[in-house]
Amino acid sequence: MKISHIEHIGIAVPNLDEAIAYYENVLGLKCYKKETVEDQKVTTAFIKVGDVKIELLEPTCPESTIAKFIEKNGGKGGMHHMAFAVEDGVAEALAEAEAKNVRLIDKAPRGGAEGLNIAFLHPKTTQAVLTELCEDPSKK
Repeated sequence: MKISHIEHIGIAVPNLDEAIAYYENVLGLKCYKKETVEDQKVTTAFIKVGDVKIELLEPTCPESTIAKFIEKNGGKGGMHHMAFAVEDGVAEALAEAEAKNVRLIDKAPRGGAEGLNIAFLHPKTTQAVLTELCEDPSKK
């Protein structure tokens, strides 16, 4: 698979407004977009640092994967995943990863925030880091 860059770093937060305030008021960064991703049960906020984005993720319901992650981490959240942009497409990258015995969370690409096609690799086979593969379909 051809990875072109780190697409974003996902950070789970219990309160999106408080998290945005920290990044803006303490670090001097700016949130440029908020978006709810209904099927993932999250509201996201994006902050750009150089060429890398930070994706803050707040659960929209207790059944959300992000809500469960926050609960497991004592209600504080924390780094949730690392996302990489793949040049050869998410479907192709998934097939390659599976051929190398990497456990897939997603068997096929699905829609994510900012219109990206995404899929996740299981942290049990990715050095304990939940790994997201991303592609921008508008750039194909």
